[in-house]
Amino acid sequence: MADRTASVQRATDETDVTVSVDIDGEGRFEGSTGIGFLDHMLAQIAKHGMFDLHVQASGDLNVDGHHTAEDVGITLGKALHDALGDRVGIARMADATVPMDEALANVAVDLAGRDHLSFDAEFQQDAIGDLESSLIEHFIGSLARHLGAAVHVRLLAGRDDHHKAEAIFKALARALDAATALDPRREGQVPSTKGTLEA
Repeated sequence: MADRTASVQRATDETDVTVSVDIDGEGRFEGSTGIGFLDHMLAQIAKHGMFDLHVQASGDLNVDGHHTAEDVGITLGKALHDALGDRVGIARMADATVPMDEALANVAVDLAGRDHLSFDAEFQQDAIGDLESSLIEHFIGSLARHLGAAVHVRLLAGRDDHHKAEAIFKALARALDAATALDPRREGQVPSTKGTLEA
């Protein structure tokens, strides 16, 4: 099996982000974005997606977390996109429903090469830790756009915003793990009747 790894750097006047990913990893996360709660959510993606993920980011946090969260999402999406290559043999579509105490989230993904985000979740607090709550949707949307994935997020239950966010990210991770998995029955096949997955 070819290595499904990639490393991508994105440098702008606002941020400098480097992401390395191994899709067939052991669930390890290393690095820092400067936003503690975002690091905590990235660790969930790594652990529950069984990806080895290294993220190093510096950004204009003196302004707010928007540019950093957005550019980490963009760079992670590009890294996953590059690591998947032609996507031959993958399951392509998957979903996961994950509880986190009183919270329950469902996330479905389709790695078709076309991006879309449907996000049905609300938070009570303006921020969870040091991450603005609105940036959760923005981060996932940036990831979906640059990965080339349709992502549907549904928060089914929950009171505590930390639990709600964590359930969403764990469900996203498990859905990505299942969708990126190589299916031996699809070996050598593009998982589409069109014969191609379009960007």
